[in-house]
Amino acid sequence: MDITEPALTGEATAYGVSAEFYDLLQGDRDRERARRRFTAAARRAVLGVLDVGAGTGIVTEVLVRFAAVPVHAVEPSRAMRTPLIARIARLHTAERGRVTVHPCTVQDCPLHRAVDLAVAANMIPCLPPDRRRATWHALADALVPGGLLLFDPPPEHPTRRREQWCLPSAHVGPDQYSAQVVSTPHEEVQRLRFTYRVHRAGQLIREEHEDFTVWPTSPALITRELREAGFTPVPAPHRTLRAALLRA
Repeated sequence: MDITEPALTGEATAYGVSAEFYDLLQGDRDRERARRRFTAAARRAVLGVLDVGAGTGIVTEVLVRFAAVPVHAVEPSRAMRTPLIARIARLHTAERGRVTVHPCTVQDCPLHRAVDLAVAANMIPCLPPDRRRATWHALADALVPGGLLLFDPPPEHPTRRREQWCLPSAHVGPDQYSAQVVSTPHEEVQRLRFTYRVHRAGQLIREEHEDFTVWPTSPALITRELREAGFTPVPAPHRTLRAALLRA
């Protein structure tokens, strides 16, 4: 496994709280979603696969299992790369040998015409408009003409009111881990606050918070940005995704 030199970006400290809880509270759901949404495309890849915003490596692992080509995992957050590397370490030697971890943003990733599939799971909505546009161009540079891009689109509009929900809780020994998410519209963005709690014998022993921002964007604007970066939108293989092919 090759590890490139890290770029110094403000994203290096992101997810400092959430990384500890992510796999425990969301891992099973994300793994099943990745299998449903990305397996077929991974099997068809013939050159390489790019996982943008690889996080803790759940999607990366699915891509490695079902693709027979090199997989590039791009993750600028140091906190998220810790479980990412731990997950890769558990792969078989041959699978591990096909993974390259890039500890930087995709804009700083040294890939040019290196992959024919790029996956951006659950990360495009978290990019402000200027970085989102820069990401399309970086992905266009990494893909070969005719390469496929699959991504989760941002919501079209902010919600009209404050909403909240809970993630399924999980137990570790005597401790119950849980998370509450509060989503609040703020001007043209959506503010998300994750509150993580650990209870033991019914008593709260830990509480941690982390905040995120989501940038709602109309499908028409996403289409225009994709076309400006050299992509042609195409029907997606799953209703929750958008897809585009890089033009020749």
